[in-house]
Amino acid sequence: MIKTRLIMAATSVVFVNRTAPRLGSKIGRGILYIILIAAAIVQLLPLVWLLLFSLKNNQEIFNLPPFALPERFRWENYSNVWSHGKIDTYFVNSVMVTALSVLLTVLLASFATFALTRMNWKWRAPVLGLFMVGYMIPIHSALIPLFILFRNIQLIDNPLSLILSYTAFNLPITIMIMLGFYYALPREIEEAAVMDGCSVHQLFFQIILPMTTSVMVTAAIINMIYNWNEFVFVNTFISSDARKTLTVGVQNFVGQYSMDWGAIGATLMISTIPVLLAYFIMSNRIVEGIAAGSVKG
Repeated sequence: MIKTRLIMAATSVVFVNRTAPRLGSKIGRGILYIILIAAAIVQLLPLVWLLLFSLKNNQEIFNLPPFALPERFRWENYSNVWSHGKIDTYFVNSVMVTALSVLLTVLLASFATFALTRMNWKWRAPVLGLFMVGYMIPIHSALIPLFILFRNIQLIDNPLSLILSYTAFNLPITIMIMLGFYYALPREIEEAAVMDGCSVHQLFFQIILPMTTSVMVTAAIINMIYNWNEFVFVNTFISSDARKTLTVGVQNFVGQYSMDWGAIGATLMISTIPVLLAYFIMSNRIVEGIAAGSVKG
């Protein structure tokens, strides 16, 4: 009888010891989910506010609480800015400048990172240090020299001035993102490709570049967000309405004595949608690129 009770007591102790960590892990996971849901709601609140803001007129914006619904949803704010506010032109300009800048930046950064990590040459370390020094240069300190340079070579009021500026200033951070990923690539793959007769160009374009798709997507999204929202270069280098981007074009709705706040909100909402769509479509690749790029060796 005593032996049976001891066995039952020991069994209950083992059961408690096994179930306690499971219960604790479930509680901890539940708390984590609650924190993450709360953080997601906080992150979404500005988008909800901007959407409601864009569907109101000036009176409702100033007289109603921020998250109050308007008397009616004024979808005409979107149609007005698209048809009468030249937002369609600004949108196309933003897409063109951003796409070309991102493509050029990611491609050049891939070239540079491959040379810095997979090839042995004398000036590899100084060149990498030079790129890192470029990362520390503030954008505003180079604004006047760039303006003088572009004026001398007839690139003022030309989208090429924006593309070159975005590419130059985004190259260092893009190389930094790619470095860890390239360091983690196994050299055995390159050795096997060279033994099969691959040249350096074939090795890069046919083997290395496809293997680095995830980190390229990560770098492309980061570059896209910066280029899409950039204001200072566009405001300095571009003067004609036909070549402005969305960030500067929103100023058209700011008058000397009045402002159409609903139209401004609609323009900002339109400019936010492409970045959100790109992130949602490529979110898995972004996480893969960040995780892979954080490991060296």
